Amino acid sequence: MSGADPAVSCLGTSALLFEAPGETTLVNQQRIWALARTAGAWPEVREAVPGVNNLLVTFAAPPRCIDPLAARLQVAWAEAVATPLGGRVVELPVVYGGEGGPHIGDVVAHTGLSVEEIVTIHSAPTYPVYALGSHPGYCYLGGMDPRIATPRRKVPVISIPGGAVSIGGSQTGVSASDGPSGWNTIGTTEMRFFDTTRDPPALLQPGDSIVFRVREIRR
Repeated sequence: MSGADPAVSCLGTSALLFEAPGETTLVNQQRIWALARTAGAWPEVREAVPGVNNLLVTFAAPPRCIDPLAARLQVAWAEAVATPLGGRVVELPVVYGGEGGPHIGDVVAHTGLSVEEIVTIHSAPTYPVYALGSHPGYCYLGGMDPRIATPRRKVPVISIPGGAVSIGGSQTGVSASDGPSGWNTIGTTEMRFFDTTRDPPALLQPGDSIVFRVREIRR
């Protein structure tokens, strides 16, 4: 299989992982969303869950042979058309720096930009939600400006609070709950991303977008 071809692999006896070729872009992700809708309508499929440049397909019962299903995914991918989902745009007020952004100095040191420049660049885009994962309610976002890309931390932090706004490599994200992280936390926001009393429990879904608004910059 060439580097331009998608890859399909087994996960146990009742799931397949489809991995799309090419770079992670909004257009590629929109094709993943289209593939998820197509595969999710197949009668033998229990769930089709989009990831970043991939799709997890689970089955109600273990199939006798995965080869026909893998082939169907390949064909469906070739026919998939990038289609926006028309989701919501959610604004998140962020306090940058200070106690809630302990690693913004590391981003300054790596990029050579000032705190004000980093905040301006980080808060400028509208970030599309590519997929949910990592922990309940967490959003994988696209669209971060490469000027503020910063490598993940060599030593992860044992725990960061929910609402922590961080940069890891070429991505940015907001922690949906308390937990460990290897990303650089540059600020914090007050938002409940996951609530079991809601339907659906996750605040955001693929196709929604996040806009970071500067509430304050602390030293």
